[in-house]
Amino acid sequence: MRQLIECVPNFSEGRDMSIIKQITNAIESVDEITLLDVDPGNATNRTVVTFVGEPIPVMEAAVRGIRKASELIDMSKHSGAHPRFGATDVCPLVPVANISMEETVKYARQLAERVGTEIGVPVFCYENAAFSEVRKNLANCRAGEYEALPNRITTEEWKPDFGPSEFTDTVAKSGVTAVGARDFLVAFNVNLNTTSTRRANAVAFDVRERGRKKREGSPVTGKLVKDEKGNQVWVPGALKEVKAIGWFIDEFGIAQISMNLTNISITPVHIAYDEVYKKANERGIRATGSELVGLIPLNAMLEAGKYFLRKQNRSLGVSDNELIKIAVKSMGLDDLYKFKPEEKIIEYSMAAKEKSAKLIDMNLSEFVWETASESPAPGGGSIAAYMGSLGAALGTMVANLSSHKRGWDERWETFSDWAEKGKYYHDQLLAMVDEDTNAFNKIMDAFGLSKKTDKEIAARQKAIMDATKYAIEVPLKTMKLCFESMDLMKAMVQEGNPNSVTDAAVGALAATAGIRAAYLNVRINVGDYDDKTFVDKVVKEGAEIEKAALEMEKEILKITNEKL
Repeated sequence: MRQLIECVPNFSEGRDMSIIKQITNAIESVDEITLLDVDPGNATNRTVVTFVGEPIPVMEAAVRGIRKASELIDMSKHSGAHPRFGATDVCPLVPVANISMEETVKYARQLAERVGTEIGVPVFCYENAAFSEVRKNLANCRAGEYEALPNRITTEEWKPDFGPSEFTDTVAKSGVTAVGARDFLVAFNVNLNTTSTRRANAVAFDVRERGRKKREGSPVTGKLVKDEKGNQVWVPGALKEVKAIGWFIDEFGIAQISMNLTNISITPVHIAYDEVYKKANERGIRATGSELVGLIPLNAMLEAGKYFLRKQNRSLGVSDNELIKIAVKSMGLDDLYKFKPEEKIIEYSMAAKEKSAKLIDMNLSEFVWETASESPAPGGGSIAAYMGSLGAALGTMVANLSSHKRGWDERWETFSDWAEKGKYYHDQLLAMVDEDTNAFNKIMDAFGLSKKTDKEIAARQKAIMDATKYAIEVPLKTMKLCFESMDLMKAMVQEGNPNSVTDAAVGALAATAGIRAAYLNVRINVGDYDDKTFVDKVVKEGAEIEKAALEMEKEILKITNEKL
């Protein structure tokens, strides 16, 4: 699965669009990233740029953007309303898909080291990437802002983590950059059926982590309570990692709870919505819907859909589109305007901007026609993966039907779990349809490399062998996925809706066909690979999977025939 991280550098220039454009051009010079947003601010004299991609290209794009900013922006002449201490003031990395925070921290520190050594900009690592507790807080790192740097970075306490620790003429121009790793921040507003900002604020104080000031007697007019040191005492709100305030929106004539969800792994959007709904209801107010400001990761929307389906005792193993629809309707995300997944969900927005043609985006007829064309791809490996995907989809269908079967309500969760497993396999195998074609294209690209010199010949031969190995590993992975999915089909012919037993059996036949077809691809590709130890291992492993699959198919068909 493709790992995605988001990078959100803040550059200390928000007025000169020619400078901003040069910086974003430097970022976009890395082909493998997708620029999602450029948001300049005149008063702050600051531009927030958002781009996404796999970790290595994202780091390279960040380095290029930071280098260009250090060339074009002179911090000794900068002024603006926002706190700042560098031409690239902050540069956080945010895990988006298939990557942990721990991995993201490693990339952030690698990025910080590159900025310090390659560009010569002093760097503080903050948030999760910080090397010490005190540096986790950006405000601590940026205390005194740019003007404090000459005396600050030369001290042992605030020596930069990477880069120079002297205030040279170069550093005077570039300032300091804070590089960090943080969780995804979602700006999420809940709409209320009131025009009262005061009542909206009351709900906001109920839910936000900071809560409200504690008072004696009346929570509104009572005397403020202070501790023995004279500090204000606060009553915390219901939601961790949430900042919130109530306000009135002239455009729509309603009040909203405006929230920043600073860690959606702790408080996701669906929990925030339900808590606001609950607290508003206690005050005689209704939450009528919500809106997302900016983008949200796909997984956050899928988890929201599952949350609301779980409340209905419905199977969670449905398509991503269905989960998104349930999430949108449950939280009223289309209350103020139409919610467009291709614009609001990061992964979909990336796909729309990249405009990459995928086999799995074709309709059934187009896929057949493309397969039948004179083009050598898609070939047998892609078809093997597609057969396996259809097999897992049939097993998932039986699980979903069983979960919703009248009289089986107490078993819905068991079948929902099976359906989720099936969805995992048919999604993975769908991805392998294009991956097999990509593997073939890698071989073709390798053969097309120049071979004019001995060095080029050696590089070309290595590229061919690397691509050939990958072309062996891809169908082998297809075999494994198909075989693992057969547990689902066996469970469904044994325990699933008896009216659909043959559907599960057909799913097993499709999985076996996918395995046998993929094994043919493994065998033909190993003939061109020069590591015979690896070849022998792979051929043996493939043969064992094929044998086990045929035995499993036989067992599944036996159970099916006994039930007919």
